[in-house]
Amino acid sequence: MLPPTPAAMPAPGSAPQVPERPGGAPYAIRPGRPGDRPPPSEFDGLFRDSGGADETQQLPQFGPDVPQPPSPPSGGHGGGGGGRRRMSRGMLIGVVVAGCALAGLAAGAVLSMGGDDDKKKNDTTLSDSSPSAEQSSEPADPAEPQAKALDALLADSNNSRASVIKAVDNIKSCKDLTTAASDLRTAAGQRNDLVTRLGKLSVDKLPDNARLTASLTKAWKSSARADNEYAAWADQTGGKRGCHKGKARRTPRVGAAERASGEATQAKKTASGLWNPIASRYGLTTHEATEL
Repeated sequence: MLPPTPAAMPAPGSAPQVPERPGGAPYAIRPGRPGDRPPPSEFDGLFRDSGGADETQQLPQFGPDVPQPPSPPSGGHGGGGGGRRRMSRGMLIGVVVAGCALAGLAAGAVLSMGGDDDKKKNDTTLSDSSPSAEQSSEPADPAEPQAKALDALLADSNNSRASVIKAVDNIKSCKDLTTAASDLRTAAGQRNDLVTRLGKLSVDKLPDNARLTASLTKAWKSSARADNEYAAWADQTGGKRGCHKGKARRTPRVGAAERASGEATQAKKTASGLWNPIASRYGLTTHEATEL
């Protein structure tokens, strides 16, 4: 190759000249007008500036022997990073969801175990506090409440005994006859009230209840009759020639009172014999004949 001539040397201060490519158009531009081949759509507007559509420059055409620049990946350089970010976000969401699911399963297992423990504790408590299956299957004894009701009635049957005994003693010695007669009639009223209350009780579940109620009824009615006879004797003793040397004279009222009292005593013995086994069975108060 010959050295360049002085005429080919660039003048001072001027731009250096680029040597032409042998056998081709300058800058690899294929001969022809720019409009013969439109630029690729992906480069449209690449060199646009704010001047508008009229100032758009025509992109250079590449010949078939010039390698085409590789197409940028979808979305450009930023798109690849965005794809990785979207993938990371999806994976993160999946991990969070999986973690929540595992946490929920663990909490459910703990609660289930706690529920089982509570259930076992409750079952144990119920088994300790509740009666056995055999006890719960047994029906309540219907006779027990009837026995308790009759027990409360019998507790009142002896209330007037002391006053009756005192009143009869006063009549015999001609003392305080008016008070004695009043106390005896009050006692008779109490005995009749016991009979009325007995008739309102349900005792059909008690053993031998018919004989028991009949005996109690006869005992109290006989006692009431005896009290009234003694009260009438007190009235006679307070009259003319009722007392002789500080002692009351006997009258037919005394005999009637004694007979009624004897009937009451026999009935009380029968009632006591029927009641006491019932009282013992249910842990109630037993009574002697004289206490009725």
